[in-house]
Amino acid sequence: MSDDKSFDENRHDQLTTAPNATEADAAPRIDVSEHDGVTRIDIRDDAEVRPGPGQGMPEADGSDG
Repeated sequence: MSDDKSFDENRHDQLTTAPNATEADAAPRIDVSEHDGVTRIDIRDDAEVRPGPGQGMPEADGSDG
C-alpha cells in the first residue's frame, strides 16, 4: 500500500483495476459511526451489494418455502 495515498484512494484504485470494473464498484457500502465508545457498522441503503439473501428469495420475503 502506498504511503502517499489515503485509505479511500487506495480502496478506489483496488476496486476499479479489474478489467470490467466501473466507478460503481468503488461506491461506499457501509457507514461506520462511534458513540460512547461503541462502534456501529450499518449497510448503506443505496449499497449495490448487500449481505444476506437477495430479493425474491424465500428467506428475504419471510417465507419458509
